[in-house]
Amino acid sequence: MSLTVLQGFTKSLAMTVLSEIGDKTFFAAAILAMRHPRRLVLAGCLAALIVMTILSALLGWAAPNLISRKWTHHIATLLFFGFGLWTLWEGFTGKNDDDELAEVEAELDADLGAKTGTKDKGGKDGDDLKKQRRPLLTQFFSPILLKAFSITFFGEWGDKSQIATIGLAADENPLGVVLGGILGQALCTTAAVLGGKSLASQISERMVALSGGILFLIFGVQSLLATVNP
Repeated sequence: MSLTVLQGFTKSLAMTVLSEIGDKTFFAAAILAMRHPRRLVLAGCLAALIVMTILSALLGWAAPNLISRKWTHHIATLLFFGFGLWTLWEGFTGKNDDDELAEVEAELDADLGAKTGTKDKGGKDGDDLKKQRRPLLTQFFSPILLKAFSITFFGEWGDKSQIATIGLAADENPLGVVLGGILGQALCTTAAVLGGKSLASQISERMVALSGGILFLIFGVQSLLATVNP
């Protein structure tokens, strides 16, 4: 593994782990795993995160072809400093784990309640009609897997970690960023599915946020020094 790939790998791995632990999608995976088979939830959540990581890295890789390398480097530097300060602010003033967990549980319960209400209204005839009209995709993939995938994918879309991955891939080796991001996502998602709720109660969300903020600032300083001393 070359030095540039290794550097992108380590940065992406550290950033992903500190960004995803205690994140909304982390709790969503934990709650879904309590209600559905773990293997399906793990497969759906992990597939969504891998796809999101690859897409983000591709956007970051393409950025220098659309904007000059100099400007993409400056933008990445600003992103690192911006996310570092933002994450530190969240660490000092943000919601605690219980608030985040309650919010995700409420959203999932509302979604489940809406589907249950629709099912009760339709009765058995409605269930038979649904089976006949079920999309082709669900004939081959479990609805639980698709639910885990969609919740995770759209939960991560536009999230801070996605934008940070784009900025990191624009400034580092994209292959290293993808490999580190996938490993980090696999570690966090597996931890969430196997025991996310109990794990989150033992880890200080504030300390994770502060550590993530400091890490972003370190990336920003490194990127700034690279600008001053290319």
